[in-house]
Amino acid sequence: MVTIFYIILLIISIAVLIYMAQKSYETIDIYYWTMVIIIPVIILGYCLKTTVTTVEGATMAFCFIYLDSTVLLTVAIFCIMHFMGIKTKAWMKILGYGAAFAHLAMVWSCIHNDMYFGKMTLIDTGYGIATKMTGGSLKFIHWIYMFAILFTLASLIGIAFLRKGTYSRRTLFLYTCLTMAGILAYGFEIVIDIDFSLLPLIYVIADILIAVNYDNAHAHDIINLISDQQKYHETKGYAAIDLEGRYLSCNEKMYEFIPGLEMQLIDEKLDPGSSANKIFYGLVKDFKEKKSKSINFEINNMICQCEIAEFSIRRDGKIQGYMFDVRDITEEQKVINVMQDYNETLNAEVDKKTENIKRIQEKVVLGLANMVENRDNNTGGHVKRTSDIIKIIVDEMRKQKPDIISEEFAEDIIRAAPMHDLGKITIDDAILCKPAKLTPEEYEIMKTHSVKSGEMVNIILKGVEEKHFVDVAYNVARYHHERWDGKGYPEGLVGAMTPLEARIMAIADVYDALVSERPYKKPMSFEQAAKIMIEGMGSQFDPNMLPVFLECREKLESYYKSV
Repeated sequence: MVTIFYIILLIISIAVLIYMAQKSYETIDIYYWTMVIIIPVIILGYCLKTTVTTVEGATMAFCFIYLDSTVLLTVAIFCIMHFMGIKTKAWMKILGYGAAFAHLAMVWSCIHNDMYFGKMTLIDTGYGIATKMTGGSLKFIHWIYMFAILFTLASLIGIAFLRKGTYSRRTLFLYTCLTMAGILAYGFEIVIDIDFSLLPLIYVIADILIAVNYDNAHAHDIINLISDQQKYHETKGYAAIDLEGRYLSCNEKMYEFIPGLEMQLIDEKLDPGSSANKIFYGLVKDFKEKKSKSINFEINNMICQCEIAEFSIRRDGKIQGYMFDVRDITEEQKVINVMQDYNETLNAEVDKKTENIKRIQEKVVLGLANMVENRDNNTGGHVKRTSDIIKIIVDEMRKQKPDIISEEFAEDIIRAAPMHDLGKITIDDAILCKPAKLTPEEYEIMKTHSVKSGEMVNIILKGVEEKHFVDVAYNVARYHHERWDGKGYPEGLVGAMTPLEARIMAIADVYDALVSERPYKKPMSFEQAAKIMIEGMGSQFDPNMLPVFLECREKLESYYKSV
């Protein structure tokens, strides 16, 4: 009868293990997974103990059962420390797990003697085999170990009381109570000397409760809420709240942008009157009502931008809360403000001298482009050269495809060419001017220049230039790093999804990079460059550009020989 009860508990514990195995998280909770694997093994020991008919068999069953008071308890202690945010050093884990397995090894080594198990008697109760055991001479080590576990748990409870709000209290309460319940139940059974243990039932209940709380525990871990790419952006602050507005977690960088957030209670709503309350709740409201995804705010003479996104770590994709990322845009805003102020001055003169404004506008664009190039010592002369060879390519396209390339469209592309890298003005000098290959993290930052280039084109030209030119310039700036096979950036557009003007700009941009000298490379020969360009047609470049490139190749080479 008892055996059947234990078997049912064993099946449930295995079902919990299978249920958790089908969850897909980028990171896993190694502590919980260790426990969820050990628990079925322990319950199996209890099952075997009720069916054995020899003392040796009962002793072997105890070898499985003693995993609970050694390894399982140690893992539970480290798990509680993890949720409290207490960093465990390597020597602490070596000491803790070393003691647990040393204890377990001592139990296993005493199978054939009475130094640990003492005298053991089997009793057939009619419901199953009960085992009565007196401790051997080494049994005192078990009680010392249990006392150490109890002392550590009591210490953690005391620390938790003093460190209120720095962890998920719901998760910590759950793990602490379940661990304490198991220890108390074990002590109770020792005192009253019952025939069959209820600990397997407690383990299964604990297993189920922790599995149910698993999503909640992950929602409090900021690393689980951000993408792999964002993890390396140490300049950004990240924070999360649930759908009820309760604060979940943030990274260390967020404290620089929103001081006082480190005092915010986890699982509580943001403090009324706090800057976090105003910024996060205000953005949530705007997001729901107006679909606004970002706001700017100023703090400590720093202009910051906060962006919002919904998050879910569930397989069904059900939204669980809101994710915020904050970054410093002080320098960007200064540049944008200068441009906006200048545009306001220009707009005042539009009615009087339209043509004059257009010439000034072009000089501003060229000036900004040259400013970017002067900062980027890797690409000297790139702006002028790409502007010149764009004209060669576009002229050839007009000959071959006059129905596609109108005179107005061709002029727009040529005028837009110098603007394609304006966004580099927002890239830090350490990355922009690096005379060597960029690291993956630096490259991700550098890739943002295409989006910023498009934004700056709109800021400079919108409302001043005609829409057809603004659209062409924007597309050239934003999409000139897209690829025909969809492996480009910023949006990974495939084939003709990339605007034609950007596909043309990509040819000029890459060709110039190949045949020009850079601090980190020598110029490539025209033959090598042409081979790469031709091989790239259909993967990196629009295959329809191949006849154009082949026809104007001689002119391009003559141009580079002349400069």
